[in-house]
Amino acid sequence: MSGLQVTSIDHVSVLITDVPRSRAFYAGVLGLREIPKPRSFDFVALWFDLGGGQTLHLLRKPRPDTRSPRHFALSVPDARAAREHFARHGVPTEETTVIQGCDRFFVYDPDGNRVEIIHWLTPYDSATGGAAALDR
Repeated sequence: MSGLQVTSIDHVSVLITDVPRSRAFYAGVLGLREIPKPRSFDFVALWFDLGGGQTLHLLRKPRPDTRSPRHFALSVPDARAAREHFARHGVPTEETTVIQGCDRFFVYDPDGNRVEIIHWLTPYDSATGGAAALDR
């Protein structure tokens, strides 16, 4: 057994290039509540409360991150309503591989960061929905 005990994800950080544009997306479109960053930070960073002690950190850099499959996921109570919300805001959605017991899709923030929107219809059960073996 490992001496390390992970209890949860504390935060996720993504790179942004334009503070007002990113604030408009994360606070305005996603509806996340911005909270003050630590006083000791001498660089531009936006922090958003995700609930349960988890936060999202947006770090301003001169160039966006490379587009890739990397992402973080935000849980919603109704994926269909979320799709309609993004359509009203002019944010395209991208469908993805089906996972039994959930409805999910992706959106991209203004800097191309990939965000998964996920609604678990039933809790994930690796015994019934998991692959036959772990990847090697």
